[in-house]
Amino acid sequence: MRALITGITGQDGSYLSELLLEKGYEVIGMVRRASTESFERINHIKDKITLVQADLLDQLSIVNIIDKYRPQEVYNLAAQSFVPTSWNQPVLTGEFNAMGVTKMLEAIRLVDKNIHFYQASSSEMFGKVKEVPQTEKTPFHPRSPYGVSKVYGHWITINYRESYGIHANSGILFNHESPRRGLEFVTRKITDGAAKIKLGLADKLALGNLDAKRDWGFAGDYVRAMWLMLQQDKPGDFVIATGRTHSVKDLVEIAFGYVDLDYHDYVITDPRFVRPAEVDLLLGDASHAKEKLGWEPTITFEKLIEMMVDTDLKRLSPKKND
Repeated sequence: MRALITGITGQDGSYLSELLLEKGYEVIGMVRRASTESFERINHIKDKITLVQADLLDQLSIVNIIDKYRPQEVYNLAAQSFVPTSWNQPVLTGEFNAMGVTKMLEAIRLVDKNIHFYQASSSEMFGKVKEVPQTEKTPFHPRSPYGVSKVYGHWITINYRESYGIHANSGILFNHESPRRGLEFVTRKITDGAAKIKLGLADKLALGNLDAKRDWGFAGDYVRAMWLMLQQDKPGDFVIATGRTHSVKDLVEIAFGYVDLDYHDYVITDPRFVRPAEVDLLLGDASHAKEKLGWEPTITFEKLIEMMVDTDLKRLSPKKND
């Protein structure tokens, strides 16, 4: 089997690459040309995968890569994925997260309609939620340019499935984290902050809305769901979530408590980090994925945060003595 992964250098791309390599796949990774290239998350497997330059904004480059390598599976994980940035760069966010999906699907339609396609949709599409918990049938009400762009990507995936018979799947993934999460994301910002304060490298951590609630899982579990979707006889849409919700405050308490610190002494609220329109409560119901895919999460929220804190402590410890 041969798979093409866009966004291979990201958190999900690195875990998915590992999973596919374990299953004997040939893995092709699509990367953008950049003046400074970052392969930190895939350095340990770089000699086992093929990296090819192309761009979601360049239709012809996508057609060429699919035509040359003829993958049986395509996982579209590339996106402008940081929600706060989507307010500062709404047009670019739309180009990547909406038009980029269309260009990928159009390339599949032109080259090989038998390809099984995975689109990375997001729980941010639910936004101002209409019901709790959220399922595949819950109406969308996105609250950021990122969420809006993901709704387009989701519906264009369904459209190509219904219009052209493509095995096009949409994974509505709720928040999923790992030690490989970018430092700009609140989960990693918290675990990194707790580690720095514990090691005496910082004395405060500034955060936004501590009351926001999310359904957080482990990225390694969630990429397994992506693969399972593409093994089914029929394509579909699947909510992938733990079914448990926690507040940012819960996350802070666990991270700081794990290193024997009282977060009240160190965490401050900074209005700069509060979103223009907040998503208050996301909680997913993954019953459909459990029934159809046999998928369930294996890592608890508490274990996930402890894993992340441990990794940040290990990464930062030598710096204390520099």
